[in-house]
Amino acid sequence: MGSPAQDRRDLFTRYDLGVSPFWSEATPQEQDAQRDWHATIAARGNVRFGHQSFVSPLAAVYADNLVIGDHSYLAAHVYVYGDHEIGENCTLNPFSELRGLVRMGDGVRVGAHTSILGFNHRMEPDEPIYRQGLTHKGITIGDDVWIGSHVVIVDGVTIGAHSVIGAGSVVTKDVPAWTVAAGNPARPIRDRRSASSKAPKDLGIRLHRLGEKAREQAAEVLARCWHGDAASGTFLDHPGASRTLRAWCDATELADLLLGSAPPQTAKDRIVDLLRSNQDPETGLVPELSDTGTPGSAAPSMDGHAPVNYHVLAAGYALELLGSRFPHPIRSVADLSAVELRTRLDQLPWGEEGWRAGSWVDSVGTAFHRNQADFGMAGEVETLFGWLLLRCDRATGLWGRPDDRSRWLEPVNGFYRLTRGTFAQFGVPLPYPERTIDSVLAHAVDETYFRADRGTACNVLDVIHPLWLCARQTGHRRAEGERWARAQLDRVLRSWQDGAGFSFALETGHGPERTPGLLGTEMWLSITWLLADQLGLSDSLGYRPRGVHRPEPQAGVPGRRR
Repeated sequence: MGSPAQDRRDLFTRYDLGVSPFWSEATPQEQDAQRDWHATIAARGNVRFGHQSFVSPLAAVYADNLVIGDHSYLAAHVYVYGDHEIGENCTLNPFSELRGLVRMGDGVRVGAHTSILGFNHRMEPDEPIYRQGLTHKGITIGDDVWIGSHVVIVDGVTIGAHSVIGAGSVVTKDVPAWTVAAGNPARPIRDRRSASSKAPKDLGIRLHRLGEKAREQAAEVLARCWHGDAASGTFLDHPGASRTLRAWCDATELADLLLGSAPPQTAKDRIVDLLRSNQDPETGLVPELSDTGTPGSAAPSMDGHAPVNYHVLAAGYALELLGSRFPHPIRSVADLSAVELRTRLDQLPWGEEGWRAGSWVDSVGTAFHRNQADFGMAGEVETLFGWLLLRCDRATGLWGRPDDRSRWLEPVNGFYRLTRGTFAQFGVPLPYPERTIDSVLAHAVDETYFRADRGTACNVLDVIHPLWLCARQTGHRRAEGERWARAQLDRVLRSWQDGAGFSFALETGHGPERTPGLLGTEMWLSITWLLADQLGLSDSLGYRPRGVHRPEPQAGVPGRRR
């Protein structure tokens, strides 16, 4: 006969890996073995088992005090150590752990590899940590809580009833009841109770149909904007448009989003070579293509050169999607000293041209990311964030104020560009999210820019992204933002043009902005994802942006503990 541990392994069954009806389906021998295992665990401490509770023989249970409620389940490789109460109908999935002091209500689901740590180390400076004792504030988890996989919950936290904690989150503060929270550190995303009223029942179906239609017609949309043969042709934003580098980047993003590949019109290596060869080796900047489609000449700096600024984003992300990168660092940004960067920030036209100021910061932040990710060059990222945090207007949550000419347009649009390349891209919390929401919603009802028949891709993006980003931190005025998102989705879902995609401006008429093309299609599909995600419906689309408009942070601040 083998060891007790070996004997338990010999009894390993499907019941150990997932919630299964053990007590109604297991053989008499398996049920007797489970009762014996209960007795073994009970001999180790003060342990009480509820009716038809199950503990895998491969779980490590060494609790001083433990209550397991009726019909609760501990899977294989669960680790339980300390003083715990587990309510009825709870589940701890494989490799999850309870340590310290934990009180768990009824109906709690704990995902695999999750750590619920109801203790902490002392760390006074006069003793080595290994000689210091532990503290136990304890963790309390209410009824009907779902905790995703790979979550960490630290000591002293209370998670309110009916909450959901997203996978991979680190919970360091209390979570109110009915809250959906996620992130590191975890922050409120939405109130669970609003999920059923967020959108009409058919909205998810309409989003699904748009996603299907876009995928089915993606090749046709790309082919419409391709001019020439596979060896020497070029992408144009729309038939008859001028040659631009952005058209190549938008085509790459659309193909990745909808086809999961490079654009089929030409060789992937040709696109990579075009984007890489267009980078100026001295400045690292990417100029516009010449009239013949060959590389142009780089501007000496990013000041006042909108295509050059945006190409840091567009070309950099397109290369990333193609599995490549810039051949040279972006030295125009890497070589900025802290003093030079602060001076440049001070000189930006925050008062009258918030969008231009924000777009410059977006490009600089993205250049820092590219240099860090591709060349290990940190740059003055902390100087940039320090300036932004100190200069953000506490009253508006923006980096500018409205004026009589365009009202909130410039500061709100500038906020989007600025935060896209900094706070969103590096995963840093916004300083005043509630005030930001107040300002953005004031802009969102301005009929000069938004009506049932009005709202360009840029203007809608510049509202929904801030609302979406702020919702990662606060539920402030959530319902108003959701109503606005539903109205925009209704308009977008009626505006796809078969075989051509979206135009930049959805209203009917003539001119480039009202002609379907690559830019409008790429932007509106990304905007649609953000609008849908604000309503909890983005999964209906069947796609997720991975380029300029990707929702996940791209990088951490160099040297910042994560």
